[in-house]
Amino acid sequence: MMNFPFPAPDPYILVVTGAGILVALVTWLPRALRKLPLSLPIVCIGLGAAISTLPRVSLRVSPLDQPLLAERFSEFVVIIALMGAGLKLDRPFSLPRWAVTWRLLAITMPLGIAVLTVLGGTLLALSWPVALLLAASLAPTDPVLAADVQVGPPQTEEEDEVRFGLTSEAGLNDGLAFPFVHLAIALGALAASGKAWAAHWVSVHVLWGIAAGIVVGWLVGKLFGWLTFHRPRGKSLARTGDGLIALSATFVSYGLGEIVHCYGFLAVFVTAMTLRASHREHTFNVDMHELTEQVERLAMMTLLLLCGSAVMHGLLAPLRVTDVLFVALAIFIVRPLTGILGLAGLAAQKTERWALAFFGIRGVGSIYYLAYGLNHMQTPDPERLWAIVGLAILISILLHGLTVTPAMRWLDRRHGRDPDRDALA
Repeated sequence: MMNFPFPAPDPYILVVTGAGILVALVTWLPRALRKLPLSLPIVCIGLGAAISTLPRVSLRVSPLDQPLLAERFSEFVVIIALMGAGLKLDRPFSLPRWAVTWRLLAITMPLGIAVLTVLGGTLLALSWPVALLLAASLAPTDPVLAADVQVGPPQTEEEDEVRFGLTSEAGLNDGLAFPFVHLAIALGALAASGKAWAAHWVSVHVLWGIAAGIVVGWLVGKLFGWLTFHRPRGKSLARTGDGLIALSATFVSYGLGEIVHCYGFLAVFVTAMTLRASHREHTFNVDMHELTEQVERLAMMTLLLLCGSAVMHGLLAPLRVTDVLFVALAIFIVRPLTGILGLAGLAAQKTERWALAFFGIRGVGSIYYLAYGLNHMQTPDPERLWAIVGLAILISILLHGLTVTPAMRWLDRRHGRDPDRDALA
C-alpha cells in the first residue's frame, strides 16, 4: 500500500467540508424524499449515527455533558421554525376559523399532560414534579419535525383542515406548554423549601407569561409589518426582496419576550402571524418564508446529526422496560385518544380527525423543555429522563416519518386534491 506523505487533515478543514455537504443535503434531500415513505429527520438521525461510527470521528455531544448547549441550540431551532410556521398560514385569524386549534390546545394537550403525569408517577415511580416535567416535555406537537404534515408555503393553497390544524397547534402549543414546565419547577422548589408557589405561578407563569407574550408578539409584528410593507413610502423593506427581515423579527420578538419575562415562543409565533396579516397576499411573504425554512432545515439537520450520534453513544442505555412501555403508551395511545376526545364534534371528516390525532409528532421542542427543566430544578436521575425523551423522539421520527407521506397523499386524493400537482408544475 502506498503511503502518501501528507499529514492528517486539520479538524477545521473537516468541519468546513462537512458543512458544505450538509448544505447540499439541505437543498437536495427534501425534493428527493418528496414521494418516498421516508422523512428528512429519519435520514439525519441515520447519518449522525453512521458518521459517529467512523474511525477518528469524535462526533459526540451529550445533553448530559452540555446541558446549556442542548437548551440553547434547541431553543434556536424552535424559534426559527415558529416564524416559518406563522408566515405560511394563509387562513386569517379568528375564533371560529381556528376551532380545530383551540380544541387541540384547550382539551388535547392538557389531557395529555395529565395522563402522562399520572403514568410517570405510577408506572415510572417518578416524583410528581419530575413526572409533570416529563409530561410537559412530551405533550407539545413539534413545529420543527412536523414540516411534512404542515401547510405549504404562503399562497400555495395547501391548507386543508389537517395541515392547518397541525401547523397552528405546533405554533401555539410550544408556548402554552411552558406554564406546565414552570409548574413542575415550582413544585420541585416547594418540595425542597416549602415556600408558597401557587399565586406566583398563576400570576407570573400563566397570566403574565401568556398575555404579555401575545402583546409583545403583536406589537413587534405590527412594527415589522409597517416597516416591511407600508412605510417609509417607496422605501419599504419588501422592495429589497431580502427575506432576512424575517430573522430580524424572530430575534427581536423572542428577545423582547424574554426581557419582559413572558413566553418568547408564543411571541414569535404571534409576530409571524401579525407580520403575515400586514399584507397577506404580498409575494414578499414567500421570500421571508423561504429564508426561514432554509435556516430551519440547516439547524434542524445539525441538531439531528448530533442526536443520532448521541443515540450511538449510549443515550438510550438507562432505559428500563417500564420506560419503553411509557413511551409506547404516550405515542400510540395517549396522543391519539386525547386527540379524538378534543376533536369530538368538530365539523371535519372522521379520517381528518384521526389524522390530526395521530400525527402529534414529538421532537426538538421536547429536547428544549426537558433541558430547560433540568437546568432549573434538581432531579435524581436525569440520564433516565433523557433516555425516555430520546426514545420518544426516535420512535416518533420513525413512525410518523414512514407514514406521513403515504397518509397525506391518501388524504389528498380522498379529498379530490392532486398530491403531485406541484411536482408536475
